[in-house]
Amino acid sequence: MALSSMTGFARSHGASGQYAFVWEIKSVNAKGLDLRLRLPPGWDAIEQPVRAKAAEVLARGTVYATLTVERPAVQPIVRINDQVLAAVLATLEGLSTRVQAEAPRLDGILAIKGVVEVIEADENEEDRAAAEAAVVGGFAAALAELAAMRRLEGEALGRVLTQRLAEIAALAERAETAPGRKPEAVRERLARQVALLLEASDRFDPDRLHQEAILIAAKTDVREELDRLHAHVAQANQLVEKGGAIGRRLDFLAQELNREANTLCAKANDIELSKIGLELKSAVEQFREQVQNLE
Repeated sequence: MALSSMTGFARSHGASGQYAFVWEIKSVNAKGLDLRLRLPPGWDAIEQPVRAKAAEVLARGTVYATLTVERPAVQPIVRINDQVLAAVLATLEGLSTRVQAEAPRLDGILAIKGVVEVIEADENEEDRAAAEAAVVGGFAAALAELAAMRRLEGEALGRVLTQRLAEIAALAERAETAPGRKPEAVRERLARQVALLLEASDRFDPDRLHQEAILIAAKTDVREELDRLHAHVAQANQLVEKGGAIGRRLDFLAQELNREANTLCAKANDIELSKIGLELKSAVEQFREQVQNLE
């Protein structure tokens, strides 16, 4: 199954009888699926089937969908609201006896809100139902185009993620062979520190000091962190290869990788291991940033 990004754009248009419509859809990153519809007045009936179709195709992302509908072949009907006009004329006549002013002009009277009404011709029920079905079909077409674009971006993301995981694995291998992790290097470093302490004071118990040194050596061992790094990288590679809506699981693994990199830095007992730990943190952060775009 292919990977998908959460970002994309699509546009579709169509017609049914007297109706012409345009869908514009764009999606951005989000924790879940959030469809935000902008529909013309009177088109609420299509909301439920449109939401159902979106849930069938998409798993995550904030999706903005805007519908525009026109009836270009239908001439609007212009009519005068006689009641409003009569009220306006009566008011003007009453004012003429109280205020000296020029007589009102026709264009001024018609410009008063409510005097002139512009309405569309009545809709046929069957035509409207057919148009609604066509609009829902147009949304499905735009949705398919959006999903295709997200998959195309997902393929590119998959290549980047695989590259980042390879970098993390390579850094873990470098940490495995770091000179500071060799047993003889650890023994030499601890022996040198113990010798310095014994030279500084004769109040230290050599046996107890050696026991403490052994405990310190155990606490600074990064064997467990390296094992978990390898395990997380292997699991992440499997998910990327499998594909599908894996963004949340990869985000969790990114957090775990970051935790192990932090612990490795804290336990690092030489310059080389510290340097590797910092490079690991950078590679994991780059991996996590790319995962945020994945469905």
